[in-house]
Amino acid sequence: MSAITATEWQTRPTPTTAQDWIARAAEVAAVLATDAAARDRAGATPYAEVQLLKDSGLVTLLGPVEHGGAGQDWTTAYRVVREVAKADGSIGQLLGYHYLWNWAARLVGTREQWEHIEAEAARNRWFFGGAVNPRDKDVVVTEEGDDLVFTGRKTFSTGSKVSDVTVLEGVLDGTDQHVFAIVPSDSEGLAFHDDWDNIGQRLTESGSVTIDGVRSPWSSAAGYVDKEFQPRTYNTLNVPTIQLVFVSFYLGIAGGALETAATYTRSKTRPWLHGGHERAVDEPHVIDTYGDLTAKLWAAEALADAVAAEGQKLHDDPGAVTEQIRGEFEVRVAAVKARATEVALEITSRIFEVTGARSTTTAEGLDRFWRNIRTHTLHDPVAYKRREVGRWVLEGALPEPTWYS
Repeated sequence: MSAITATEWQTRPTPTTAQDWIARAAEVAAVLATDAAARDRAGATPYAEVQLLKDSGLVTLLGPVEHGGAGQDWTTAYRVVREVAKADGSIGQLLGYHYLWNWAARLVGTREQWEHIEAEAARNRWFFGGAVNPRDKDVVVTEEGDDLVFTGRKTFSTGSKVSDVTVLEGVLDGTDQHVFAIVPSDSEGLAFHDDWDNIGQRLTESGSVTIDGVRSPWSSAAGYVDKEFQPRTYNTLNVPTIQLVFVSFYLGIAGGALETAATYTRSKTRPWLHGGHERAVDEPHVIDTYGDLTAKLWAAEALADAVAAEGQKLHDDPGAVTEQIRGEFEVRVAAVKARATEVALEITSRIFEVTGARSTTTAEGLDRFWRNIRTHTLHDPVAYKRREVGRWVLEGALPEPTWYS
């Protein structure tokens, strides 16, 4: 990866508008695209890629301006993730998860906690990882004086070795209360394992982690005051927010697949010898397929942008978020998640129909788009997203807030 150096970024004007930041993300994507297929094959820890995100300023997109952040909102963050994912789905996922974990302090924590975290994160350009797999209930949190001690194991820990800080989650011993805390990723007792060996999203550093007596002060337990959690409905927006992050890099990967395939078709695909055309781009079935897939992508992107704008209104006024408002928003998120999943899977598999047999070489790496989408869309069954929408349409039933809805 022939990355732009930090000095080069610093000589350029700092973006000031949402559109400027999206353009900056496109510049980052152009760098990532130069060797995306080779890096996917190598599967090496993406230290340079994360440094690129830092040098470009993208990691501080949601951070407060007074502390060096860009002061942008979630509608811009989702678009930035989409742009980066066009070139590299793994790095798009890492960036999207980073935004969520950076924002998690605001979602769950007290004002004092999130103001401190956001200021430090922006000033130091922290990159966030998270060991918060809700299906693993094997991290126990115990009290030792004014400290909390996390002990256990998580199957997944996206960001792991490339992160500066990690969000930990566990259950307070003897209760059913979940506790979140942000700790340095080099904390004693935190061991990330190189066991992420899946067919897609290979550079997300999503392997398991052992948490052996990692300490954090009680004062850092997100949302706790005097050891009692202070619940708000806004706390439950973590799931729809991360689901929209998923949507963003799904659509980014799909868009990247379509763009890469179109470039290949223009320059390399041969017309069918019995079709009567001298160029592949004149083949009726090729024209129709690109038109069909592009229309579906544009429709999904438009829905995603609309739902993101609806969500931003909730982030702008957390105190006004009620169970009804939250539930109706989750239905909309479920709808776009289902649509983005189906569209991305279709695009990333059907591009081969219009690129031809020679496009399946390892060197071209077109399969990485499908492998990335297929891997992550198994995160939670899309049928349950459609069920949320269907039950709301038929009975007005709102989804119950869970780790997945």
